[in-house]
Amino acid sequence: MEFNTLAKQVVELVGGKENIQDLTHCVTRLRFVLKDETIAKTEEIKATKGVLGVVQQGGQYQVVIGNQVEKAFDAVYEIIGTKNESTKEKEVEGKKDNIFNTFFKTITGIFAPVLGALGGAGVMKALLAICTTFHLVSTTSGVYQILYAFGDGFFYFLPIIIGFSAATKFKSNPYLGAAIGAALVYPDIITAFNKHTPMDFLGIPVVLMSYTSSVFPIILSVYVASKVEKLFKKILHQSLQLMFNPFLTALIVVPLTFIVIGPIGTYISSGLAAGTSGIYRFSPILAGILLGAFWQVIVIFGLHYAFIPILINNITTMHKDPVNAILCVTVFALAGVSLGYALKVKDKEKKAFGFSNVITGLLGVTEPIIYGIALPNRKAFVSAFIGGGIAGGITGFMGTYMYGFAGGGLLAAPMFINPAGIDKSFAVFWISGAVAFIVSCALTFLFGVNSEEKAA
Repeated sequence: MEFNTLAKQVVELVGGKENIQDLTHCVTRLRFVLKDETIAKTEEIKATKGVLGVVQQGGQYQVVIGNQVEKAFDAVYEIIGTKNESTKEKEVEGKKDNIFNTFFKTITGIFAPVLGALGGAGVMKALLAICTTFHLVSTTSGVYQILYAFGDGFFYFLPIIIGFSAATKFKSNPYLGAAIGAALVYPDIITAFNKHTPMDFLGIPVVLMSYTSSVFPIILSVYVASKVEKLFKKILHQSLQLMFNPFLTALIVVPLTFIVIGPIGTYISSGLAAGTSGIYRFSPILAGILLGAFWQVIVIFGLHYAFIPILINNITTMHKDPVNAILCVTVFALAGVSLGYALKVKDKEKKAFGFSNVITGLLGVTEPIIYGIALPNRKAFVSAFIGGGIAGGITGFMGTYMYGFAGGGLLAAPMFINPAGIDKSFAVFWISGAVAFIVSCALTFLFGVNSEEKAA
Protein backbone atom coordinates (compact mmCIF):
# COMPACT_ATOMS: atom_id res chain seq x y z
CA MET A 1 0.00 0.00 0.00
CA GLU A 2 1.25 3.51 -0.85
CA PHE A 3 0.80 5.27 2.47
CA ASN A 4 1.96 8.68 1.27
CA THR A 5 -0.83 8.72 -1.29
CA LEU A 6 -3.34 7.48 1.29
CA ALA A 7 -2.22 10.14 3.75
CA LYS A 8 -2.56 12.96 1.21
CA GLN A 9 -6.08 11.83 0.31
CA VAL A 10 -7.20 11.49 3.92
CA VAL A 11 -5.76 14.85 4.99
CA GLU A 12 -7.40 16.57 2.04
CA LEU A 13 -10.76 14.89 2.63
CA VAL A 14 -10.90 15.71 6.36
CA GLY A 15 -10.61 19.38 5.43
CA GLY A 16 -6.87 19.86 5.11
CA LYS A 17 -4.21 20.15 7.77
CA GLU A 18 -5.65 23.46 8.95
CA ASN A 19 -8.78 21.56 10.06
CA ILE A 20 -6.81 19.03 12.11
CA GLN A 21 -6.65 20.01 15.75
CA ASP A 22 -5.02 16.83 17.05
CA LEU A 23 -3.97 13.41 15.75
CA THR A 24 -3.26 10.16 17.57
CA HIS A 25 -3.64 6.50 16.66
CA CYS A 26 -4.51 3.23 18.34
CA VAL A 27 -4.04 -0.34 17.08
CA THR A 28 -6.09 0.12 13.92
CA ARG A 29 -7.40 3.71 13.72
CA LEU A 30 -6.22 7.20 12.96
CA ARG A 31 -7.94 9.30 15.62
CA PHE A 32 -8.41 12.90 14.45
CA VAL A 33 -9.79 15.74 16.50
CA LEU A 34 -11.13 18.10 13.84
CA LYS A 35 -12.02 21.74 14.25
CA ASP A 36 -15.10 21.18 12.09
CA GLU A 37 -16.24 17.62 11.39
CA THR A 38 -19.00 18.80 9.06
CA ILE A 39 -16.56 19.69 6.28
CA ALA A 40 -14.97 16.22 6.26
CA LYS A 41 -16.06 14.20 3.21
CA THR A 42 -16.91 11.00 5.05
CA GLU A 43 -18.28 8.98 2.15
CA GLU A 44 -15.26 9.79 0.00
CA ILE A 45 -12.93 8.81 2.84
CA LYS A 46 -14.75 5.48 3.20
CA ALA A 47 -14.29 4.89 -0.53
CA THR A 48 -10.54 5.62 -0.37
CA LYS A 49 -8.34 2.60 -1.00
CA GLY A 50 -6.76 1.50 2.26
CA VAL A 51 -9.57 2.84 4.47
CA LEU A 52 -11.83 0.26 6.12
CA GLY A 53 -14.32 2.65 7.63
CA VAL A 54 -14.99 5.90 9.49
CA VAL A 55 -16.34 6.30 13.02
CA GLN A 56 -17.41 9.64 14.51
CA GLN A 57 -17.64 9.19 18.25
CA GLY A 58 -16.37 10.62 21.50
CA GLY A 59 -15.33 13.90 19.90
CA GLN A 60 -12.99 12.06 17.54
CA TYR A 61 -13.09 11.48 13.81
CA GLN A 62 -11.72 7.95 13.57
CA VAL A 63 -10.45 6.61 10.25
CA VAL A 64 -10.10 2.82 10.39
CA ILE A 65 -6.94 1.66 8.58
CA GLY A 66 -6.17 -1.76 10.04
CA ASN A 67 -2.94 -3.41 11.16
CA GLN A 68 -0.66 -0.95 9.34
CA VAL A 69 -2.13 2.13 10.96
CA GLU A 70 1.25 3.24 12.31
CA LYS A 71 2.64 3.64 8.79
CA ALA A 72 -0.44 5.65 7.81
CA PHE A 73 -0.05 7.78 10.96
CA ASP A 74 3.59 8.55 10.16
CA ALA A 75 2.65 9.53 6.60
CA VAL A 76 -0.18 11.80 7.77
CA TYR A 77 2.00 13.38 10.44
CA GLU A 78 4.66 14.04 7.84
CA ILE A 79 2.13 16.11 5.91
CA ILE A 80 0.80 17.92 8.96
CA GLY A 81 4.26 18.77 10.24
CA THR A 82 5.37 18.37 13.85
CA LYS A 83 5.45 22.14 14.36
CA ASN A 84 2.17 22.86 12.64
CA GLU A 85 -0.10 24.82 14.93
CA SER A 86 -3.04 22.71 13.79
CA THR A 87 -1.71 19.67 15.62
CA LYS A 88 -1.91 21.37 18.99
CA GLU A 89 -4.91 20.56 21.12
CA LYS A 90 -6.41 23.96 21.72
CA GLU A 91 -9.82 25.44 22.33
CA VAL A 92 -11.66 26.25 19.13
CA GLU A 93 -13.84 29.33 19.32
CA GLY A 94 -17.50 28.40 19.48
CA LYS A 95 -16.79 24.70 19.88
CA LYS A 96 -16.90 23.00 23.27
CA ASP A 97 -16.94 19.29 23.93
CA ASN A 98 -19.59 17.77 26.15
CA ILE A 99 -18.56 15.90 29.30
CA PHE A 100 -18.67 12.49 27.60
CA ASN A 101 -16.42 13.54 24.71
CA THR A 102 -13.96 15.21 27.06
CA PHE A 103 -13.81 12.13 29.29
CA PHE A 104 -13.40 9.79 26.34
CA LYS A 105 -10.62 11.79 24.71
CA THR A 106 -8.84 12.12 28.05
CA ILE A 107 -8.91 8.40 28.81
CA THR A 108 -7.84 7.55 25.26
CA GLY A 109 -5.01 10.06 25.37
CA ILE A 110 -3.69 8.74 28.68
CA PHE A 111 -3.87 5.01 28.05
CA ALA A 112 -3.26 4.64 24.31
CA PRO A 113 0.52 5.31 24.58
CA VAL A 114 0.83 2.91 27.53
CA LEU A 115 -1.03 -0.13 26.18
CA GLY A 116 1.86 -1.73 24.30
CA ALA A 117 4.19 -1.81 27.29
CA LEU A 118 1.26 -2.72 29.56
CA GLY A 119 0.40 -5.74 27.45
CA GLY A 120 4.06 -6.73 27.18
CA ALA A 121 4.49 -6.64 30.95
CA GLY A 122 1.34 -8.72 31.38
CA VAL A 123 2.55 -11.35 28.92
CA MET A 124 5.92 -11.46 30.71
CA LYS A 125 4.26 -12.19 34.07
CA ALA A 126 2.04 -14.81 32.47
CA LEU A 127 4.99 -16.49 30.74
CA LEU A 128 6.84 -16.69 34.06
CA ALA A 129 3.71 -18.16 35.67
CA ILE A 130 3.73 -20.90 33.02
CA CYS A 131 7.43 -21.57 33.57
CA THR A 132 7.07 -21.87 37.35
CA THR A 133 3.90 -23.96 37.08
CA PHE A 134 5.68 -26.54 34.93
CA HIS A 135 8.88 -26.25 37.00
CA LEU A 136 10.89 -24.91 34.07
CA VAL A 137 12.22 -22.00 36.13
CA SER A 138 12.62 -21.52 39.87
CA THR A 139 11.41 -18.33 41.51
CA THR A 140 14.84 -18.02 43.13
CA SER A 141 16.74 -18.14 39.83
CA GLY A 142 18.30 -15.06 38.29
CA VAL A 143 16.32 -15.58 35.09
CA TYR A 144 13.03 -15.42 36.95
CA GLN A 145 13.94 -12.49 39.18
CA ILE A 146 15.30 -10.31 36.37
CA LEU A 147 12.37 -10.91 34.01
CA TYR A 148 9.85 -10.64 36.84
CA ALA A 149 11.37 -7.28 37.77
CA PHE A 150 10.14 -5.98 34.40
CA GLY A 151 6.76 -7.73 34.40
CA ASP A 152 5.79 -6.93 37.98
CA GLY A 153 7.75 -3.68 38.16
CA PHE A 154 5.63 -2.12 35.42
CA PHE A 155 2.45 -2.70 37.42
CA TYR A 156 4.03 -1.90 40.78
CA PHE A 157 5.24 1.48 39.54
CA LEU A 158 2.20 2.09 37.34
CA PRO A 159 1.49 5.48 39.01
CA ILE A 160 4.82 6.78 37.68
CA ILE A 161 4.06 5.66 34.13
CA ILE A 162 0.46 6.87 34.20
CA GLY A 163 1.62 10.11 35.82
CA PHE A 164 3.90 10.81 32.87
CA SER A 165 1.23 9.93 30.30
CA ALA A 166 -1.50 11.89 32.10
CA ALA A 167 0.67 15.00 32.37
CA THR A 168 1.41 14.78 28.66
CA LYS A 169 -2.31 14.62 27.96
CA PHE A 170 -3.05 17.52 30.30
CA LYS A 171 -0.34 19.61 28.59
CA SER A 172 1.75 19.94 31.75
CA ASN A 173 5.26 18.83 32.75
CA PRO A 174 5.34 15.02 32.22
CA TYR A 175 8.39 14.58 34.45
CA LEU A 176 6.60 16.32 37.30
CA GLY A 177 3.66 13.97 36.71
CA ALA A 178 6.03 11.01 36.96
CA ALA A 179 7.60 12.46 40.10
CA ILE A 180 4.20 12.76 41.79
CA GLY A 181 3.59 9.11 40.89
CA ALA A 182 6.99 8.25 42.39
CA ALA A 183 5.98 9.92 45.65
CA LEU A 184 2.93 7.63 45.85
CA VAL A 185 5.09 4.49 45.63
CA TYR A 186 8.13 5.75 47.54
CA PRO A 187 9.51 2.88 49.71
CA ASP A 188 9.22 4.73 53.03
CA ILE A 189 5.57 5.50 52.32
CA ILE A 190 4.91 1.86 51.45
CA THR A 191 6.67 0.74 54.63
CA ALA A 192 4.64 3.17 56.75
CA PHE A 193 1.44 1.83 55.19
CA ASN A 194 2.40 -1.80 55.74
CA LYS A 195 3.36 -1.14 59.37
CA HIS A 196 0.27 1.02 60.02
CA THR A 197 2.52 3.87 61.10
CA PRO A 198 0.56 7.03 62.05
CA MET A 199 1.41 10.06 59.92
CA ASP A 200 0.32 13.67 59.72
CA PHE A 201 1.17 16.73 57.66
CA LEU A 202 1.33 19.95 59.67
CA GLY A 203 -1.05 18.40 62.16
CA ILE A 204 -3.46 17.16 59.49
CA PRO A 205 -3.85 13.36 59.73
CA VAL A 206 -2.86 11.41 56.62
CA VAL A 207 -4.82 8.28 55.74
CA LEU A 208 -2.11 6.09 54.26
CA MET A 209 -3.18 3.75 51.49
CA SER A 210 -1.44 1.45 49.06
CA TYR A 211 -0.94 3.27 45.76
CA THR A 212 1.17 0.63 44.06
CA SER A 213 -0.48 -0.49 40.79
CA SER A 214 -3.17 2.18 41.23
CA VAL A 215 -4.66 4.18 38.36
CA PHE A 216 -7.20 6.78 39.44
CA PRO A 217 -5.34 8.55 42.30
CA ILE A 218 -2.46 9.58 40.05
CA ILE A 219 -4.76 10.73 37.21
CA LEU A 220 -6.68 12.98 39.59
CA SER A 221 -3.46 14.29 41.16
CA VAL A 222 -1.84 15.10 37.83
CA TYR A 223 -4.99 16.85 36.65
CA VAL A 224 -4.89 19.11 39.73
CA ALA A 225 -1.14 19.59 39.25
CA SER A 226 -1.70 20.72 35.64
CA LYS A 227 -4.04 23.46 36.84
CA VAL A 228 -1.67 24.59 39.60
CA GLU A 229 1.28 24.56 37.21
CA LYS A 230 -0.57 26.78 34.71
CA LEU A 231 -1.42 29.18 37.53
CA PHE A 232 2.25 29.56 38.47
CA LYS A 233 3.17 30.07 34.83
CA LYS A 234 1.07 33.22 34.94
CA ILE A 235 2.39 34.38 38.32
CA LEU A 236 6.11 33.60 38.24
CA HIS A 237 8.66 35.52 36.23
CA GLN A 238 10.09 33.62 33.27
CA SER A 239 13.52 33.37 34.93
CA LEU A 240 11.99 31.49 37.88
CA GLN A 241 9.86 29.05 35.89
CA LEU A 242 12.35 26.20 35.40
CA MET A 243 12.80 25.14 39.03
CA PHE A 244 10.30 27.09 41.09
CA ASN A 245 7.20 26.13 39.12
CA PRO A 246 7.73 22.36 39.70
CA PHE A 247 8.79 23.06 43.29
CA LEU A 248 5.75 25.15 44.18
CA THR A 249 3.37 22.85 42.28
CA ALA A 250 4.72 19.80 44.13
CA LEU A 251 4.65 21.68 47.45
CA ILE A 252 0.90 22.11 47.03
CA VAL A 253 -0.17 19.00 45.13
CA VAL A 254 1.88 16.23 46.80
CA PRO A 255 0.53 16.85 50.34
CA LEU A 256 -2.95 17.40 48.88
CA THR A 257 -2.63 14.06 47.12
CA PHE A 258 -1.86 12.14 50.30
CA ILE A 259 -4.45 13.97 52.39
CA VAL A 260 -7.39 14.26 49.97
CA ILE A 261 -6.91 13.27 46.33
CA GLY A 262 -5.30 9.87 46.86
CA PRO A 263 -7.95 8.53 49.25
CA ILE A 264 -10.72 9.80 46.94
CA GLY A 265 -9.08 8.08 43.97
CA THR A 266 -8.68 4.88 45.95
CA TYR A 267 -12.34 4.89 46.94
CA ILE A 268 -13.27 5.42 43.28
CA SER A 269 -11.08 2.44 42.35
CA SER A 270 -12.64 0.23 45.01
CA GLY A 271 -16.14 1.35 44.04
CA LEU A 272 -15.61 0.58 40.36
CA ALA A 273 -14.16 -2.83 41.16
CA ALA A 274 -17.06 -3.63 43.49
CA GLY A 275 -19.57 -2.31 40.96
CA THR A 276 -18.32 -4.34 38.01
CA SER A 277 -17.99 -7.50 40.07
CA GLY A 278 -21.44 -6.86 41.57
CA ILE A 279 -23.04 -6.69 38.11
CA TYR A 280 -21.21 -9.87 37.19
CA ARG A 281 -22.32 -11.66 40.37
CA PHE A 282 -25.95 -10.64 39.79
CA SER A 283 -26.03 -13.01 36.82
CA PRO A 284 -22.71 -14.30 35.47
CA ILE A 285 -24.47 -16.09 32.61
CA LEU A 286 -26.48 -13.04 31.53
CA ALA A 287 -23.41 -10.81 31.81
CA GLY A 288 -21.45 -13.32 29.77
CA ILE A 289 -24.07 -13.54 27.03
CA LEU A 290 -24.54 -9.78 26.70
CA LEU A 291 -20.87 -8.87 26.85
CA GLY A 292 -19.84 -11.79 24.67
CA ALA A 293 -22.42 -10.96 22.03
CA PHE A 294 -22.25 -7.19 21.84
CA TRP A 295 -18.78 -6.08 22.97
CA GLN A 296 -17.69 -5.71 19.36
CA VAL A 297 -20.47 -3.16 18.84
CA ILE A 298 -18.72 -1.00 21.42
CA VAL A 299 -15.50 -1.54 19.47
CA ILE A 300 -17.22 -0.28 16.31
CA PHE A 301 -18.01 3.02 18.01
CA GLY A 302 -14.45 3.23 19.26
CA LEU A 303 -15.57 3.43 22.88
CA HIS A 304 -13.65 0.42 24.17
CA TYR A 305 -10.81 2.65 25.43
CA ALA A 306 -13.15 4.05 28.06
CA PHE A 307 -13.29 0.59 29.66
CA ILE A 308 -9.53 0.10 29.84
CA PRO A 309 -8.95 1.86 33.20
CA ILE A 310 -11.80 -0.16 34.72
CA LEU A 311 -10.35 -3.45 33.47
CA ILE A 312 -6.86 -2.51 34.67
CA ASN A 313 -8.34 -1.40 37.98
CA ASN A 314 -10.04 -4.77 38.44
CA ILE A 315 -6.67 -6.50 38.06
CA THR A 316 -4.82 -4.14 40.38
CA THR A 317 -7.60 -4.06 42.99
CA MET A 318 -8.90 -7.64 42.97
CA HIS A 319 -5.88 -9.32 41.27
CA LYS A 320 -8.28 -10.99 38.86
CA ASP A 321 -10.96 -9.88 36.45
CA PRO A 322 -14.11 -11.75 35.34
CA VAL A 323 -15.19 -9.04 32.88
CA ASN A 324 -12.18 -9.03 30.57
CA ALA A 325 -12.26 -12.83 30.70
CA ILE A 326 -15.55 -12.61 28.81
CA LEU A 327 -14.44 -9.87 26.45
CA CYS A 328 -11.36 -11.82 25.39
CA VAL A 329 -13.37 -14.63 23.79
CA THR A 330 -15.35 -12.29 21.53
CA VAL A 331 -12.47 -11.98 19.08
CA PHE A 332 -12.62 -15.73 18.41
CA ALA A 333 -16.16 -15.25 17.13
CA LEU A 334 -15.03 -12.70 14.55
CA ALA A 335 -12.05 -14.85 13.57
CA GLY A 336 -14.55 -17.65 12.94
CA VAL A 337 -16.66 -15.28 10.82
CA SER A 338 -13.58 -14.49 8.74
CA LEU A 339 -12.90 -18.18 8.09
CA GLY A 340 -16.54 -18.96 7.27
CA TYR A 341 -16.58 -16.02 4.86
CA ALA A 342 -13.32 -17.11 3.20
CA LEU A 343 -14.61 -20.65 2.69
CA LYS A 344 -17.87 -19.40 1.15
CA VAL A 345 -16.97 -16.57 -1.22
CA LYS A 346 -15.75 -17.24 -4.75
CA ASP A 347 -13.81 -14.05 -5.47
CA LYS A 348 -10.09 -14.79 -5.00
CA GLU A 349 -9.24 -11.38 -3.55
CA LYS A 350 -12.08 -11.54 -1.01
CA LYS A 351 -11.19 -15.14 -0.17
CA ALA A 352 -7.58 -14.12 0.50
CA PHE A 353 -8.79 -11.21 2.65
CA GLY A 354 -10.91 -13.60 4.72
CA PHE A 355 -8.17 -16.17 5.22
CA SER A 356 -5.53 -13.57 6.14
CA ASN A 357 -7.75 -11.96 8.74
CA VAL A 358 -8.40 -15.25 10.52
CA ILE A 359 -4.89 -14.90 11.95
CA THR A 360 -5.39 -11.20 12.62
CA GLY A 361 -8.60 -11.91 14.51
CA LEU A 362 -7.07 -14.73 16.54
CA LEU A 363 -4.39 -12.28 17.63
CA GLY A 364 -7.01 -9.85 18.91
CA VAL A 365 -7.32 -7.28 16.09
CA THR A 366 -10.88 -7.37 14.81
CA GLU A 367 -11.52 -4.08 12.98
CA PRO A 368 -10.51 -5.41 9.51
CA ILE A 369 -13.03 -8.22 9.94
CA ILE A 370 -15.73 -5.90 11.27
CA TYR A 371 -15.47 -3.35 8.48
CA GLY A 372 -14.38 -5.64 5.66
CA ILE A 373 -16.68 -8.61 6.28
CA ALA A 374 -19.16 -8.33 9.16
CA LEU A 375 -20.78 -4.95 8.43
CA PRO A 376 -21.14 -5.49 4.66
CA ASN A 377 -22.64 -8.92 5.46
CA ARG A 378 -24.92 -8.20 8.41
CA LYS A 379 -25.85 -11.84 8.87
CA ALA A 380 -22.15 -12.56 9.41
CA PHE A 381 -22.16 -10.04 12.25
CA VAL A 382 -25.24 -11.73 13.71
CA SER A 383 -23.31 -15.01 13.49
CA ALA A 384 -20.55 -13.39 15.57
CA PHE A 385 -23.15 -12.17 18.09
CA ILE A 386 -24.47 -15.70 18.49
CA GLY A 387 -21.08 -17.38 18.73
CA GLY A 388 -19.70 -14.73 21.08
CA GLY A 389 -22.83 -14.77 23.23
CA ILE A 390 -22.73 -18.55 23.70
CA ALA A 391 -19.01 -18.46 24.50
CA GLY A 392 -19.49 -15.53 26.91
CA GLY A 393 -22.31 -17.38 28.65
CA ILE A 394 -20.03 -20.40 29.15
CA THR A 395 -17.24 -18.16 30.46
CA GLY A 396 -19.57 -16.47 32.94
CA PHE A 397 -21.27 -19.68 34.03
CA MET A 398 -17.93 -21.33 34.80
CA GLY A 399 -16.70 -18.38 36.88
CA THR A 400 -13.67 -17.69 34.71
CA TYR A 401 -11.05 -15.09 35.60
CA MET A 402 -8.15 -13.32 33.95
CA TYR A 403 -5.16 -12.77 36.21
CA GLY A 404 -3.45 -10.10 34.12
CA PHE A 405 -4.29 -7.48 31.55
CA ALA A 406 -3.99 -8.09 27.81
CA GLY A 407 -5.97 -7.81 24.62
CA GLY A 408 -8.17 -10.60 23.32
CA GLY A 409 -7.35 -13.71 21.35
CA LEU A 410 -4.55 -16.20 21.60
CA LEU A 411 -2.15 -13.72 23.18
CA ALA A 412 -4.47 -13.51 26.19
CA ALA A 413 -4.15 -17.23 26.96
CA PRO A 414 -1.33 -16.87 29.52
CA MET A 415 -3.43 -14.33 31.44
CA PHE A 416 -5.87 -17.09 32.35
CA ILE A 417 -3.21 -18.92 34.34
CA ASN A 418 -3.69 -18.46 38.07
CA PRO A 419 -0.34 -17.48 39.66
CA ALA A 420 -1.14 -20.02 42.39
CA GLY A 421 -1.39 -22.76 39.75
CA ILE A 422 -3.41 -23.56 36.65
CA ASP A 423 -7.13 -23.84 37.41
CA LYS A 424 -10.36 -24.13 35.42
CA SER A 425 -10.03 -20.61 33.99
CA PHE A 426 -7.30 -21.70 31.59
CA ALA A 427 -9.32 -24.66 30.29
CA VAL A 428 -12.53 -22.64 30.00
CA PHE A 429 -10.72 -19.99 27.96
CA TRP A 430 -9.81 -22.56 25.31
CA ILE A 431 -13.24 -24.19 25.38
CA SER A 432 -15.10 -20.88 25.10
CA GLY A 433 -12.75 -19.64 22.40
CA ALA A 434 -13.27 -22.82 20.38
CA VAL A 435 -17.06 -22.57 20.75
CA ALA A 436 -17.06 -18.93 19.64
CA PHE A 437 -14.87 -19.72 16.64
CA ILE A 438 -16.67 -22.87 15.46
CA VAL A 439 -20.24 -21.60 15.95
CA SER A 440 -19.56 -18.28 14.22
CA CYS A 441 -17.65 -19.95 11.40
CA ALA A 442 -20.42 -22.48 10.75
CA LEU A 443 -23.23 -19.91 10.88
CA THR A 444 -21.36 -17.55 8.57
CA PHE A 445 -20.65 -20.34 6.08
CA LEU A 446 -24.27 -21.46 6.11
CA PHE A 447 -26.17 -18.17 6.36
CA GLY A 448 -23.86 -15.17 6.73
CA VAL A 449 -22.63 -14.39 3.21
CA ASN A 450 -24.70 -12.32 0.80
CA SER A 451 -25.79 -14.13 -2.37
CA GLU A 452 -23.92 -11.68 -4.62
CA GLU A 453 -20.72 -12.36 -2.65
CA LYS A 454 -21.11 -16.13 -3.11
CA ALA A 455 -21.60 -15.72 -6.82
CA ALA A 456 -18.75 -13.25 -7.32
